[in-house]
Amino acid sequence: MAGMGTATTSTERSRWWRSADGAVEAMRADFRSHTFPLHIHGTYSFGITDGGAQAFRCRGEGHVSAAGLVMAFNPDDPHDGHAADLGGYRYRMLHIAESAVRGALGGDGAVPLPLFAEPVLDAPRLGRALARLHAAVEGGADRLVVDERVVAAVRGMVSGAATRAAPGVPRQAAGPGDAVAARARAVLEERWAEDLAPEELARLAGAGSRFALYRAFRGRYGMAPSEFRRDLRLRRARGLLRGRDGMPLVDVAAVTGFADQAHLTRWFTRVYGVTPGEYRAARGGPSSPP
Repeated sequence: MAGMGTATTSTERSRWWRSADGAVEAMRADFRSHTFPLHIHGTYSFGITDGGAQAFRCRGEGHVSAAGLVMAFNPDDPHDGHAADLGGYRYRMLHIAESAVRGALGGDGAVPLPLFAEPVLDAPRLGRALARLHAAVEGGADRLVVDERVVAAVRGMVSGAATRAAPGVPRQAAGPGDAVAARARAVLEERWAEDLAPEELARLAGAGSRFALYRAFRGRYGMAPSEFRRDLRLRRARGLLRGRDGMPLVDVAAVTGFADQAHLTRWFTRVYGVTPGEYRAARGGPSSPP
């Protein structure tokens, strides 16, 4: 069964659910003033716009998603987001683990994953499949129903993907600057909790200077090394919050490299639209939306 977490203010409202196996997370939100900073997810992430319009930047370009359109982010696509006008926007979001997508494709590591060339799609078939998957996770459907709808959503992804590429192709280094960025990324993925000195990171990445490192990393991944590391820390925090041991938030903050609980809460809320405590409430048994 899926659990639910809820965040509500006078103008902002969001709810989160999670499938029993944790492979799919669903969000429903009504935002007016909330602004998402540039961030990435380690999952396929899809937004179904139900009302209003959301403006965002992805891969260095501006986009707008209005009602009836689908936002499609490949794993690690950097993007931000905010209301396109004062009317705000309502949308549903799905985060689907790469492992779930690969499993729906047959589970073979050699099977290429679908990749989207554009982050805004007019794809009714995919939209319907995603909406059915969202409803299953939100409604606490059993594992079989959720799995069937994951498979249907992946089929919609494959039919709507503009390109296909083997796993890892978007992240492989292609030139000197990309090689520097890739090495820096590998260091950050291994030492994400540390307070690395800029000069040390540049040395480990083989960059001539920290300025060359910053330029190469942003050119390759669309964000600064510090932003990438922050999202790695938030991703680890999400994993701990999904755990059953009930680790206190102050300890989650310390383990994941944040200065304190307030620092973790501030960034978690900005990036995910709910507080860490509200996100944690999405685990467990079924809940009914308020």
